[in-house]
Amino acid sequence: MKILKKDQIEEALNRMADQAEVYVPLQKGTQTGFYTWQSYDNTTDTLVLDELNVSLPPKQVVFPQTDKMYSFKQNGVEIDIDKIYEAIEPQVVFGIRACDLQGIACLDLVFLTKGYEDNFYKARRENLTTVAQACYQPGQACFCSSMGVDPVHPEADVIISDLGEEGYAWEAQTEKGQALTEKIAELLEEKEVKLPELQEFTLKVEYDGVAEKLKEMFEHPIWEQLSEPCQTCGICTYLCPTCHCFDIQVKTWGDEGYRFRCYDSCMYEEYTREAGGGNPRGKVSERFRNRFLHKLEFFQERYGTPLCTGCGRCIIACPTGISIIKLIEKVKEADTGA
Repeated sequence: MKILKKDQIEEALNRMADQAEVYVPLQKGTQTGFYTWQSYDNTTDTLVLDELNVSLPPKQVVFPQTDKMYSFKQNGVEIDIDKIYEAIEPQVVFGIRACDLQGIACLDLVFLTKGYEDNFYKARRENLTTVAQACYQPGQACFCSSMGVDPVHPEADVIISDLGEEGYAWEAQTEKGQALTEKIAELLEEKEVKLPELQEFTLKVEYDGVAEKLKEMFEHPIWEQLSEPCQTCGICTYLCPTCHCFDIQVKTWGDEGYRFRCYDSCMYEEYTREAGGGNPRGKVSERFRNRFLHKLEFFQERYGTPLCTGCGRCIIACPTGISIIKLIEKVKEADTGA
């Protein structure tokens, strides 16, 4: 098996960055997330490959928080429109975990299937190579296996496994992965090693049957009870690797400007507010219900997989302690009169 020594990580990233934009898990100040290796400052930043889930998921690599769509300029009574399909250079996400990789797989379903292809998303996705780090020791808030995610064998172009002092096992899985391997071939050693064993998950939940039961619970009073602690701050949606709600805004100056899409949140009252003032989800309980039905029922029904990957970020970040694990358990216990 190929081994990448830990003291060769930075050199390997430098070689990848010669021909691609490389995203890695970094701590910048108090914030952790996926940032470009090119932005790394060894005096202030820390590479955190050993951190299970950095705060910000890497979905912005393929689905940026703000994304220009087209620019325009008024020319008399005519409007000249210039589509913005910026040249997307090759990109590498290094150290992505299985839950976040499944998050990108969910975004693939949204933006590339069912008769619709989003050109902006497609350009980034086709130019992306993923290097996933296998998880053998789940964190306190991790429950990806309960949501059908394999933490040890993610569907990445390359899988790396932390072997401690021996370095990282390096396994190319695809043609893209093999091409990346060739770029750092001089840094890899051949060695027989034994991969770690997956440890027990602290958090578990039985998801089977939940989507079917939720079909009968749209008008159930449980949503008032479950949503009571919710402050509608939206942090769960912004830290989620699968949430993809967006708004379209315009920036103008004089007779020109551009349109762009940006992250939005279904937890905000304004999200479904209509021009006439009506709002089909004006109450917190209605927005709360919609979010979790989308995660656990609607997406499952449309695409055959839940929209939750078990990363645990929403559990960690929620200021009032709302847990999707406890919500699923409450749903399973609920009396639907059936």
